[in-house]
Amino acid sequence: MASAETYLKNRLDERLAAGSYRTLKQENTLIDFCSNDYLGFAQSAVLKNNIEAEVANHPLSGNGSTGSRLLSGNLQYAEVLEKEIAAFHGYEAGLLFNSGYDANLGLLSSLAQRGDTIILDELIHASVIDGARLSYANRYSFKHNDMVALEAKLKQGKGNCYVVVESVYSMDGDSAPLDDILNLTEQYGANLIVDEAHAVGLYQKGMVHGLGLQNRVFAAVATFGKALGCHGAIVMGSDRLRNYLINFSRSFIYTTAPSFHNLASVKMAYALLNDSAAEIAALKNNIAFFKRSIVTGADTLLIDSDSAIQCILLNSNQRAIQAAKTLQDNGLDVRPILSPTVAEGSERLRVCLHSFNAVNDITLLAKTITQL
Repeated sequence: MASAETYLKNRLDERLAAGSYRTLKQENTLIDFCSNDYLGFAQSAVLKNNIEAEVANHPLSGNGSTGSRLLSGNLQYAEVLEKEIAAFHGYEAGLLFNSGYDANLGLLSSLAQRGDTIILDELIHASVIDGARLSYANRYSFKHNDMVALEAKLKQGKGNCYVVVESVYSMDGDSAPLDDILNLTEQYGANLIVDEAHAVGLYQKGMVHGLGLQNRVFAAVATFGKALGCHGAIVMGSDRLRNYLINFSRSFIYTTAPSFHNLASVKMAYALLNDSAAEIAALKNNIAFFKRSIVTGADTLLIDSDSAIQCILLNSNQRAIQAAKTLQDNGLDVRPILSPTVAEGSERLRVCLHSFNAVNDITLLAKTITQL
């Protein structure tokens, strides 16, 4: 019989040899160009004080939720919050999940059945891929943002067909052509699901709402751990979809509900987001300034993106690791993204810009990358 410990060692040795071994990083005092805290909410003293005041206004709230929402963990506060968030984004209803991963996993795994079809953009987040794998549906992927490739897959669709994209892609930072995708999905009677994780904040209410497309989208997922600076996620769509997920989504049914403190954090973050025009403007200015300042060479490429995520392709794990180390040695917290997180040959530096980044710091960042 094989040894499990030997298997673990061999697999880890393979990662080390490939230069893709992952380790946890400790907190540091470097200038933040790697976190998803796009509007600075995670470090906001205003948000922290508002959360403390909201908790104090509910002195009977518990430290924990005590169980799943179908048992002892449901609160009227949660149900009201779901309605408020859904209305903010322009949807009829919403259902809270403990994370964006749980939301995508629960949505995709419960929705599509045997004989149905799920079509994914090839760069879709791992949580969507895992959710699709747990369903019994036929699964296809199409070339990133390619409408010809998408139509070819739609022609192969059977049963209920679900197309899943990100409005802003987490590893490239570019955007989906949502108008074109919706025109195709509607032509073939397919249902569009949009993950808005990295769009909420930059586009305030998300890209779908910004384009006025929410009435044509079957479902959308918003997460709270990026621009909102807290934790959790919500699936939004029709009231019927919400009821379906309550009955069939395993990552909702079989998990402990969020605590009151978590719910209060989300509520106060949305209140702050509703009054964040200055922060959003600062973020957009910083994105534009970085793009004007960066100069890439013949063997590097800045992926075209108007979002807070700006990526420089370096095409090898070792080059990405070394470039990130150089930036960190200069006081800049930029992380390498290595294969297999991204496809082999597309390893990169992933730069995340924020509303709070100073011009001098962005100048140093662009200059150091240019000198690489």
